Amino acid sequence: MKIKWLGHASFLITSDNGTKIITDPYTAGGALKYAEIKESADVVTVSHEHFDHNNVASVGGTPQVYKGPAPSEIKGVKFTGTATFHDDTKGSQRGSNMIICMEADGVRVCHLGDLGHPLSPQEVEIIGKVDIALAPCGGFYTINADVATEVTGKLNPRVIIPMHFKNERCEFPVAGVDEFLKDKKNVQMMTVSEVEFKAGKLPSAKQIVVLKPAL
Repeated sequence: MKIKWLGHASFLITSDNGTKIITDPYTAGGALKYAEIKESADVVTVSHEHFDHNNVASVGGTPQVYKGPAPSEIKGVKFTGTATFHDDTKGSQRGSNMIICMEADGVRVCHLGDLGHPLSPQEVEIIGKVDIALAPCGGFYTINADVATEVTGKLNPRVIIPMHFKNERCEFPVAGVDEFLKDKKNVQMMTVSEVEFKAGKLPSAKQIVVLKPAL
């Protein structure tokens, strides 16, 4: 399985058999200075209906759209959703959020979307096993660095890939990734946008992989 960070909360995940999944495609413009998404995919996942996460029309091909929560299998990839909120007041400020997990090639990837609160024990149980967590950490619109640390600690993935943080292409009023990385061990700062993972060859100790945005 290959995971490529396009930018913001959008990733291109390619299974070993070539099935392509794009998560949370954004609409470029304003404070979001990533380039437009021009990739094609077989499946698009959408965690919630905000412009920086739901631009399905930008994705090429004729992808099926998965928004959860009902389990589904599309082109050999298993999808499940866990309903959460975009804020810490049960959605009163920013609405709902869907945590979407997908399993392919024996690897289970969990995209936390714009999660806005700590996870309850019940939510952690519903989500289940996580090998790779795609986790927001910038705060303001999502969980901040401290809560992201707590959430990923409970989910206990082998790999954490941060997303939804401030950088030269994202001028939202959120924190940079350094806040999340503070005092963390096993951090890999990559100079590439894409990494490959194999079942049975995941890191033995929890690892944080910071990718370079492709767009």
